[in-house]
Amino acid sequence: MSSQEHDFSHLDRAGRATAGVARNPRFAVMLTIGIGIAFAWFLLGAMAIRGAESRLVGAPGDTLLKNLPSLPLPDFLDRFFALCLAPSPLAGPTGMQAPALVLLWFLMAVATMLPSAAPLIRTYCEIADTARIKGEPSVHPLVLVCGYLTTWLGASVAFAVLTLAVYAFANSGRMLDPAVGFAGAATLIVAGFYQFSGLKQACLDKCRNPFSILFANWSAKPGRIFRLGVEQGVWCLGCCWALMLVMFAVGAMNVFWMALIGLFTLIEKQTTGRVASRVAGAILLVWAAALLLVSA
Repeated sequence: MSSQEHDFSHLDRAGRATAGVARNPRFAVMLTIGIGIAFAWFLLGAMAIRGAESRLVGAPGDTLLKNLPSLPLPDFLDRFFALCLAPSPLAGPTGMQAPALVLLWFLMAVATMLPSAAPLIRTYCEIADTARIKGEPSVHPLVLVCGYLTTWLGASVAFAVLTLAVYAFANSGRMLDPAVGFAGAATLIVAGFYQFSGLKQACLDKCRNPFSILFANWSAKPGRIFRLGVEQGVWCLGCCWALMLVMFAVGAMNVFWMALIGLFTLIEKQTTGRVASRVAGAILLVWAAALLLVSA
């Protein structure tokens, strides 16, 4: 590519900015992801405030949430919140509530899991920049991100079905209230034991070493990069699905636990060894035992 092709001086300011982003999309990609994560947290926070305001029995953090301003939102968001916060057993048609729960779990995945994928996306951008400098073709990083999120969208469907099953079994409270008794303890036991498993460690190792995987599977075909994003999403799901189960025990709209799980996931993927995973597993198992004793 000649230097003449890199000369955008004849364009206006907006045109030069657009051309610069097209040449080096890393900033645009990270900005897009950051906006998506912030928007997911905004919606989850707004729903948490509505839930705290309407809850008869206060939950941990409700006092703080009730003191936060309740922003006016469009009617369709109010309807979405109402479907997610509906009583259990279901008060409305499952055909409407199920998609709302899928969207809710997907927002939770974007808010808590997408930040931990930032090293993967940044590494891909660096490899793509190297290819661009060499004059080699590369696929836009957002294709990889779309593949990654596709995996979590599929997982959100499974979590939504599990939500309907758990709260139909509980037969009390609202859809996103903490699952108590055996249901809550069972989720903690599964999550706790999984932290010690070999499958957890294998998936975590894949998440910790994105460069070798991206370099070995590099391609200039969008379909293959999308599939690579799906595969990386599968490794991330294999690493973190059990931690998402904890949300059943604390309440799916507990934004404080969402933030804690998101932070722990980020730390776990950025550190070496198994200490963090095992400590978390031990805490979850002790918590499950205490919940069973209290419920007995």
